[in-house]
Amino acid sequence: MMKSIEALSQELASAQLSTPLGRVTGISGGEIEVSGLERQARIGDRLVLRRGKKDDLHGEVLAIGSDHIRMLPDTAPERASIGDAVLLFPTPDFAPDNSWIGRLIDPFGEPLDANPMLRGVESRDLMASPPKAASRRGLGKRLSSGLSILNTVLPIVTGQRVGLFAGSGVGKSTLMAQLAQNMEADVVVMALIGERGREVNHFVKDVLGPEGMKRAIVVAATSDQSALVRRRCAWAAMTVAEHFRDQGMNVLFMADSITRFAEAHREIAVASGEAPALRGFPPSVTPLITGLCERAGPGSDGQGDITAVFSVLVAGSDMDEPIADILRGVLDGHIVLNREIAERGRFPAIDVSRSVSRSLPAAATKDENEMILGVRKFLGAYEQSEVMIRAGLYSEGNDLVLDQAVKVWPELDAFFGRAEPEGIKASFNRLALLLRRAGSGR
Repeated sequence: MMKSIEALSQELASAQLSTPLGRVTGISGGEIEVSGLERQARIGDRLVLRRGKKDDLHGEVLAIGSDHIRMLPDTAPERASIGDAVLLFPTPDFAPDNSWIGRLIDPFGEPLDANPMLRGVESRDLMASPPKAASRRGLGKRLSSGLSILNTVLPIVTGQRVGLFAGSGVGKSTLMAQLAQNMEADVVVMALIGERGREVNHFVKDVLGPEGMKRAIVVAATSDQSALVRRRCAWAAMTVAEHFRDQGMNVLFMADSITRFAEAHREIAVASGEAPALRGFPPSVTPLITGLCERAGPGSDGQGDITAVFSVLVAGSDMDEPIADILRGVLDGHIVLNREIAERGRFPAIDVSRSVSRSLPAAATKDENEMILGVRKFLGAYEQSEVMIRAGLYSEGNDLVLDQAVKVWPELDAFFGRAEPEGIKASFNRLALLLRRAGSGR
């Protein structure tokens, strides 16, 4: 009850006494031209178009001219007509609060679970600058992930930024939910960008579940919402993560997916007149993505860290498409999910040979690094000869490394699919045991 009263008082305090009014003067495609607001409007301000008996149409200021502004509506401008009234509202404040933990919110900080919500004391910039490079710490300690494969051969450390590259239907969302539930962190912030409404509800209630939501905040923009709202989702979620980082907390930030974030920006850029370049993406997509990624990572003195996992949809496992290529160049590692591995039932379907963690070798001891190199040596030998092995052309005794790889491969593959609740040390102990078996020939 107390929180409801506080939330109401905040709304009353921010209420406008008067609202500037404009009129629709043109409608073209998905954009609406409005006159009478060009001297008061700012890029990003919110607009409400009155459509008589139909529901109001909400949108955002996309461009400002000398005698009109251009509005990009959140939904299709059906039944809008010349002369309709348009109300201007300033860009809503975005003020995260610690009470948001456990909540599902939209990119404007409004609740999606029908419960009242408090706003924080301090309004934050959605497109804040990252900490200054000279003041940032290096990468921190190794994190237990709850998965043997990420505890050993592909470690993640505090402040690391990792890309999760996957096609559809290979277990990407499930892996992200496992990390959200089990990765060491004080708080988890997740951006669901352009997902179907049913999937958002399913992810929060069933995949992440009540246990996962105890320390999580989910910011969601569904696929039916405008490109402006979908793009804003990633910025809003990162702003929430920065709120907790500035309190000294270690934050796990997850975005699903950066591809849809870039696609939303492409829609906006094309509507603004920017010419496409990189396979249909505008040149501005590169600073857009790198700017978001740079906001994650190690903090400065007195701050916590933002450990980030950015998922990327790769059509046909094309790792050279523009978004995947941009991210590989700015992140501290990439995890590739393989459809063939998923189809034979091993999850997470991580392709170790194509995945890299740039926290190595610093994140592991000398003995651990030797084990990791041994694993990669065996995987390389097995995969290079896999066709020959399956065709029955392999004969034992010609290549010692290949013989060891063939012996260890079934156990190694099972190890990669193993959940590990006991921590990093237990994972390496199991890995050492199976490597010793391969070396001894037992």
